Amino acid sequence: MAAIRVLIAEDEASIRELLGHHLERDGFRCQYAADGQSALRGARGGAEVVILDVGLPGVDGFEVLRILRREGKTVPVVMLTARAEEIDRIIGLESGADDYVAKPFSPREVVARVRALARRSGIALVREPVVLRFGALEIDEAGREVRVDGVDVGLKPREFALLLELARNPGVALSRPLLLERVWGFDFEGDERTVDVHIRRLRVKIQGRVSLPQVLHTVHGFGYKFLPP
Repeated sequence: MAAIRVLIAEDEASIRELLGHHLERDGFRCQYAADGQSALRGARGGAEVVILDVGLPGVDGFEVLRILRREGKTVPVVMLTARAEEIDRIIGLESGADDYVAKPFSPREVVARVRALARRSGIALVREPVVLRFGALEIDEAGREVRVDGVDVGLKPREFALLLELARNPGVALSRPLLLERVWGFDFEGDERTVDVHIRRLRVKIQGRVSLPQVLHTVHGFGYKFLPP
């Protein structure tokens, strides 16, 4: 069985990216929409859970939800809003929303709510095993192993999480603050040098191997990117 398909309909790219990261890390498959019309297409196209921002451009989230319910779509919907007024929550629920989250929110709370909605709707929660392969380098998410030429290099948990985050975005420069947010979490109180320390450790454990060329590249003044061999 495939992973649950979650549509994230949100016009702010940073919020889409943040929610997508946490949901995919939990085994969901995400698709994205930045406006109301795209949200309607995505919800009609087989999404099994919808995260729907109230303030979408074009057709707002309330109207998207009303249209879906008029069409008989019973897909579970979590509404997102920057407004915490009770009336907005009432409008959303009366329009057919299954849950409601006000910004700012904890991404982990949203993931928990999506999981709860999926269970209540009878949708099986299935995680697809992921093994990323780049020549002699293998990153086994399910086994929590990184292998070079079939040999586990023995990464620590945070080293593994950092490498996985970079490898999931090959060729994309990721800033130090973004890596701290994704790998260490919002509540981390250290500084950006933590990322540099872990990158150095990864290079020693991985890039020193004769059969593997350099894959972790510094983007000066910004962060790092993963370039497949």
